[in-house]
Amino acid sequence: MVDREHGRQPMSLAHAGENFTLVYNGELYNTAQLRGELEALGWRFSGHGDTEVLLKALAQWDLDALPRLNGIFAFALWEQKKRRLTLVRDRMGVKPLFYSRRPGTVVFASEIGALLEHPSVRRRISAEGLSELFLLGPGRTPGRGVFDDVEEALPGQWLRWTPQGHTCGRYWQLTAQPHEDDRAATLAHTRALTVDAVTRQLVSDVPLAAFLSGGLDSSLICALTAAEFRRQNRKLTTFSVDYADNQRYFARSLFQPGDDAPYISAMVSAIGSEHHRIVLDNVALAEALPAAAAARGLPGMADVDASLYLFCQEISKGYTVALSGECADEIFGGYPWYHNREMLFADGFPWSRSLSLRRSLLAEGMIPEGEAYVRQRYLDTLARTPQLPGEGPLQRRMREMFVLNLEWFMQTLLDRKDRMSMAHGLEVRVPFCDYRLVEYAFNMPWNLKALDGREKGILRQAMEGLLPPEVLWRKKSPYPKTFHPAYTQRG
Repeated sequence: MVDREHGRQPMSLAHAGENFTLVYNGELYNTAQLRGELEALGWRFSGHGDTEVLLKALAQWDLDALPRLNGIFAFALWEQKKRRLTLVRDRMGVKPLFYSRRPGTVVFASEIGALLEHPSVRRRISAEGLSELFLLGPGRTPGRGVFDDVEEALPGQWLRWTPQGHTCGRYWQLTAQPHEDDRAATLAHTRALTVDAVTRQLVSDVPLAAFLSGGLDSSLICALTAAEFRRQNRKLTTFSVDYADNQRYFARSLFQPGDDAPYISAMVSAIGSEHHRIVLDNVALAEALPAAAAARGLPGMADVDASLYLFCQEISKGYTVALSGECADEIFGGYPWYHNREMLFADGFPWSRSLSLRRSLLAEGMIPEGEAYVRQRYLDTLARTPQLPGEGPLQRRMREMFVLNLEWFMQTLLDRKDRMSMAHGLEVRVPFCDYRLVEYAFNMPWNLKALDGREKGILRQAMEGLLPPEVLWRKKSPYPKTFHPAYTQRG
């Protein structure tokens, strides 16, 4: 957050015979650059915040401003004389944006629940919506809002309404391009993009902290942030989450191969951060489930949601902005299904290979076409995956897997992080969602991405020397779960 005093909203501007009004959720990371370009065109500014820069950029360039933006955002622009409404969502969909087209009006909000408060938006769910909830959830089909009257702006999309009608378009989407960098150049460019993505997101007028799990992704962000803070004579504060008595009950698995604590300690020693270990009570975790579900707005990820909800609550007591390591696994191939050939080429969503357990929750005969609906959502995702002619089966499948993860798994994690954090007024930034990193990783051949046969091999080798070796080469471990029986007994 930057310059809250001069960033109050709605923000209005009179320019060239038009009255513009902006409501905006998010953050621009290239505010200074945009401001410089606008000042060269004669614009003047009353503050140094991004809301004013965004509003004047839109007044100057209209939709041509959108490709210039680097950040996480959802916003609405109203032009009074034209009676024109424009909705825009950031490239990766970090910030949510839902809308409902009702007779004579458009209703929009960051949450589905807010739309449902409008008297003209019906609280009705069809068979398709039930399939979204029970058979695809907690993921959702891009653009679907589960309820019949609710739609979602796609990542990288703009939508516009005028008295003459409705138009929409994409100002960004993935494209397949040849990767022309050799190994050395790929390593250098991956490092440069990662460093820039992190450092440009450190601008804030309010206290900024970082999540530190001891995994590769959060550790890289923390190391880069701590180094930049030292140059500014500041000290980074980091936070990790754990559960009471969890070591006593910890159970290794393919997805959670080890305990985080030794790696967190190694990182704190290496970067010199002021670290806070948040230990959650397992009964409190169970009791937080209703609050987390309410914050999510739709059925979510149970204990993982409640844990993140309580974790963000603690961080928000002293901090308003935090950095987190989401999305590196999706774009750099960190999940097991990238590396197990059977899982990779399985004909369906790799994280949900059977619907039998989900079916067991439903009455017999409910959503009879549900399997066909899920199958079609999978096939639709493959059909819109950009490909290059002449690529072999492995590279083609890796592109498909990239888009499956980007549009489904990553969106689920981003939605969870945004809901649980914003419930406590905590803005969480995700540097690995920088669209330049995503574009570069999408077009990287698999033999480079999984360099030397390691998950996220290119990222590990590109960032060598920044982390303790035991952290840099650690096997992937997800957001920690509780293994304590008190949680399930209470739940």
